[in-house]
Amino acid sequence: MGGPARVRLSDVAARAGVSLGTVSNVLNHPERVAAATRELVLGAIGELGFVPNQSARVLTGATSNVIALVVLDVMSPFFMEAAHAVERLARETGHVVMLSNSQNDRDMEAELLSVLGGQRVRGVVLVPAAGDDDVASRIRGKLPVVLMDHEGVDDCCSVAVDDVAGAGLAVDHLLGLGHRRLGFVGGPRDLRQMSQRALGMRTALEAAGLDPGTSLVEAYVETGMGIQAGMEAADRLLMEGLPTGIVCGNDMLAFGVYRTLSRAGIAVPGDVALIGYDDIDVAADWIVPLTSVRQPTQEMGYRAAQLLLEDTSDPAHVHQHVRLQPELVVRSSCGAR
Repeated sequence: MGGPARVRLSDVAARAGVSLGTVSNVLNHPERVAAATRELVLGAIGELGFVPNQSARVLTGATSNVIALVVLDVMSPFFMEAAHAVERLARETGHVVMLSNSQNDRDMEAELLSVLGGQRVRGVVLVPAAGDDDVASRIRGKLPVVLMDHEGVDDCCSVAVDDVAGAGLAVDHLLGLGHRRLGFVGGPRDLRQMSQRALGMRTALEAAGLDPGTSLVEAYVETGMGIQAGMEAADRLLMEGLPTGIVCGNDMLAFGVYRTLSRAGIAVPGDVALIGYDDIDVAADWIVPLTSVRQPTQEMGYRAAQLLLEDTSDPAHVHQHVRLQPELVVRSSCGAR
């Protein structure tokens, strides 16, 4: 006895009341179809359980409806928020997202790009692994790529946040509270986000007439950017002479710093003012609500995916380098001096 009949493209067209060409465009070139019509066709696809044959799409040279997203750490709340934004754009345009984790490793990143190329994905939204001096060579001649959370190179579009300005906001706030000896806690030193935020602190101190050589101590952890890394960095600061104000490269690092300081009997904000970066959801509800530099994460992810679709659908597309602006969200962890 045979199984249920395979749903055909013509069945979807009949259910949606559109032509076969329109259904094909929704699957292969969704940006060419009006949003209302696209939703009608996608609804019919869902109702009928139609499954596009991806292998056939590759063999016929049809444009893939898969957007690949490669991030440094799939456990990071920041990258997951950005991923949700990429997925939102994908749903709106009839695409799906394939999420991969480079673990901040350039060799793994290269392997992923190679595998994704074989899968004939539409393109890649990529957060590059540490060591950004050769990003252009790492992506040249491969898939269409949009860099996310990273400044642009000539070969592709990019969407990033001005990290120098963001760290400057944190420094100005601490200086305004009377702090004169600051600390920076970062993950891998050669990760662009960390190096730019440290640069922002040094630049802001110089602008205030202070010498970063004596006013700033930096502690990096090359093996991670989570709570454990923050705890390790705080241990170093305790040994070297604790600053009165600390800015961290992300909120997870700040949570680790807080944990170490608390165990050492050092109060936040009573003894040390603490600022994170990213303003992830839990920052507002931390034991001591965390002051943090907020990134427009949703906008960054959505815009990166949007640029990728524009790049892969318009031969006249001109690469764009979008720089978004951060803001400082002040909470209890800084107190007042």
